[in-house]
Amino acid sequence: MASKDSGTQGKSPKKVNLLDQNAIKNLLDESITEIVTSKGYPEDVRTSNMRLLIGTVIIGIALLAQFYPKKFPENKDFLFYVVLSALLQVITYTKEKNAILFTHPPPGSFHTTGLIVSSKLPRFSDMLTLTVASADPKSVASNKPVQLTKSVTEWFTKEGILVEGLFSKDVERLIDDYAADRKRK
Repeated sequence: MASKDSGTQGKSPKKVNLLDQNAIKNLLDESITEIVTSKGYPEDVRTSNMRLLIGTVIIGIALLAQFYPKKFPENKDFLFYVVLSALLQVITYTKEKNAILFTHPPPGSFHTTGLIVSSKLPRFSDMLTLTVASADPKSVASNKPVQLTKSVTEWFTKEGILVEGLFSKDVERLIDDYAADRKRK
């Protein structure tokens, strides 16, 4: 008989292969997104939408170049997609870094900046580092970033089931620590 834990009532447990580090990170990233948005921070999808738009334009130009009736020297104008591809890489490298979530400030909040939540799980390591920072670090309303580094083994059972209550408490505490710095100002 399944337990009636308030955090998992009506939901199936989140299970992952503990030998697959990418699967662990993906599951934790998805859970972080759920936790942060449930705390009232609406997701800011402008950056991902911009990346999708640039990617779509790149694919369109590449398809035109591929099926253009003339061969390479005459269709060299289509090489413009290389510049757009480089632009896409620059956006990913400079803006996103390890970010998994960009948010707007909570509705009704006096703060003008949202959050950037990032996670890093180095290869062959079990230590996950979560960082909460301001989406606009130059803003007067921004705070110092806060971090949490913890072993992922503390959040999973031996069967690979995420103990959502423990993980949620850690993520919420990190967000509260960031918000507490705002209140001290």
